[in-house]
Amino acid sequence: MNFEEIMSTAATWCMSTGIKVIIAIIILIIAFKVINAICKKIEKKNNEHEKLDKTVTRALLSAVRILCKVLVVICLVNYLGIDTSGITALIASLGVCAGLAVNGALANIAGGVLLLITRPFRVDDYIEVAGYAGTVEEINICSTKLITVDNKVVYVPNGTASTANIVNYSEKKERRVDLTYTIPYGTDFEAAKTLIQGVAEAHELVLKDPAVMVRVCGANDCGQEIVCRAWCKGADYWTVYFDLMEATKAALGNNGFPAPASQMEVHLSK
Repeated sequence: MNFEEIMSTAATWCMSTGIKVIIAIIILIIAFKVINAICKKIEKKNNEHEKLDKTVTRALLSAVRILCKVLVVICLVNYLGIDTSGITALIASLGVCAGLAVNGALANIAGGVLLLITRPFRVDDYIEVAGYAGTVEEINICSTKLITVDNKVVYVPNGTASTANIVNYSEKKERRVDLTYTIPYGTDFEAAKTLIQGVAEAHELVLKDPAVMVRVCGANDCGQEIVCRAWCKGADYWTVYFDLMEATKAALGNNGFPAPASQMEVHLSK
């Protein structure tokens, strides 16, 4: 084959198949951008409507985005006239190996579906799962994205999340704040109880119903233990916790209750 024949063959390929390849690449780029833009617009609209569930919507959008892109690629392959029957047997023979290789991924996908059905938590819930605690930002096909209180990003596999113990701190609107104080031996614990209860009831974020409960719950080497249980909105938990801790400590000190210290009795025998 001489140079002229090579150039003629190349020109013929460019005029037929080459143009199709260029068109396919252009369509692929445009289609992917359109799919991403539509999914982002739908997600933005969903965030503006509180009645729609962000958890399910985001998970479905992620799956739809992947499915649409796969369909675009398949259509373009058919458009180019590529015969895929030759690699069908190869794909089938690799199926078992691929299945074993992605066994963990399939378990995570199944776990993601289970999480969407059982709904132990949703997007924006503060949860504790698999040894990590944080706010749920996304529930993807294979993993759940958590943002911790110190702004770390944790990806928990859905297979693990679906089988682990899950603590959801946001599912209920109210939470109980439990605080324990130690009153030195020899002091009036009834007066201390009244003082602690007054501080808790005076806090504006503490709920009136259920009422604040203050009782003696035990004793240690330093004195008698008094527990204070106050209810508040879930979003106010840490504010109430630290406010009551600081205010009660200050009130006890200002009313003649010294800081607890370890006490030991020594008996001498002759």
